[in-house]
Amino acid sequence: MGTRSGDVDAAVVSAIARKEGLSAFEVDRLLNTQSGLLGITGLTSDMRELQAELKEHEDRRVRLGIEIFCYRARKYIGAYLAAMGGADAIVFTGGIGENSPDVRAGICDGMEWAGLCLDPAKNQETVGREGQISTEDSKLLAYAIPTDEELLIARDTVRVISGVPHPS
Repeated sequence: MGTRSGDVDAAVVSAIARKEGLSAFEVDRLLNTQSGLLGITGLTSDMRELQAELKEHEDRRVRLGIEIFCYRARKYIGAYLAAMGGADAIVFTGGIGENSPDVRAGICDGMEWAGLCLDPAKNQETVGREGQISTEDSKLLAYAIPTDEELLIARDTVRVISGVPHPS
């Protein structure tokens, strides 16, 4: 995550409060606004800036932040695949998912066990546009699909105002 800690053992909250002399509010703020990519790198939560920094300066904290980000996404994909008994595809969307072939590759690295084989060329050329980024023979397909959050918000707003129920 950009600024949030993600999964944390509940015992960590009181340990941080005691060790650092922080109130519950301050620990909450630390875990929700000063952790994640920002906390690890000490620079920013913006993946674009972090990738540029890594290319320019090979900063070890930036590398670690990006590696942890990819690891955690991969871990969740594996957990969801296990919970669902598999899937037909995974979809990368949103700012990072649409526009960062390097992060997508980092997330997919080691997912061959699940049948996912990323096509490096397709992955690199699919930026800001829809496309399959896995090989044709992958059992688990991967796609990059741009999102249009503003359009979805507008549609939901019209639906609410007009009283039309949300499609299930």
